Amino acid sequence: MWYYNSQIIKTPKTMTIGDLQYSKELFQDADKMAELGIKNYRSVKPDSRYFRNGAYSVDESGDEVVGTYAAAGKDTDELIKQMLSTIKRQLTSRLETTDWYYLRKLRTGIDVPSEIQDYSDALYSEYDTKKSEISAMTKISQIEEYENRPHTSITKVESYKNNKRIYGPKTVSVTRHINMCEHWTSNPNDNVNPAFVSLTAD
Repeated sequence: MWYYNSQIIKTPKTMTIGDLQYSKELFQDADKMAELGIKNYRSVKPDSRYFRNGAYSVDESGDEVVGTYAAAGKDTDELIKQMLSTIKRQLTSRLETTDWYYLRKLRTGIDVPSEIQDYSDALYSEYDTKKSEISAMTKISQIEEYENRPHTSITKVESYKNNKRIYGPKTVSVTRHINMCEHWTSNPNDNVNPAFVSLTAD
C-alpha cells in the first residue's frame, strides 16, 4: 500500500497530481513516486486476540508512512471465560481416547488398566492446575504470557538409512511460543513423538 496527500492507496490506480495525470504504471517507478511524494504505507495494529483497535495516528516523518492503532484492552473476564472453555474442551477431547475403558468396565467388569487410570488422573490434575492459574489472572499481560509462553524444544534430527527412518543422534533446538491452554504434559504412551527429546519453559 501507499500514502499520498492523507490518502491510503491500496492498489495501483490513475493519479492526478498538480496539472498532470499519471497512469497506474506510476506505482512501478519508485524514483518517480519518491519525486511526487508518494510513500509506502504500513499499518500497525494491536494483537486482536487481546485488544481492540483504539485511536489512530499517522507518522509521515520517515521514508515510510506508518499508521498506528492504539491498543484498547478487551474485557479480561471475557478472555478468561474463553480460556476456561478452551481447557475444558481440551480435557474432554483427550479423555475421549480412553473413555471406552470405563464403558467396558461398566458393561463387563473388566478393570481399567493402571496406566490408563494414571493417565486420566494426571489429566484431571493438570486441568485443575490450569483452571486455578487462569482463574487467578487479573491482567491482559498475564493472559498474553500464558498463551504465548516461550519454550526451548529439542528434537532428534530425522533421517533415512537403508530405507528406514531413524532419529538422531544429532538434535536441533528451537524456541517455541506455546499456548498453555492447549499444551498438556500428560499423553498416552502411543502418542509419544519418537523425535522428541525435551520441551522446557524458558
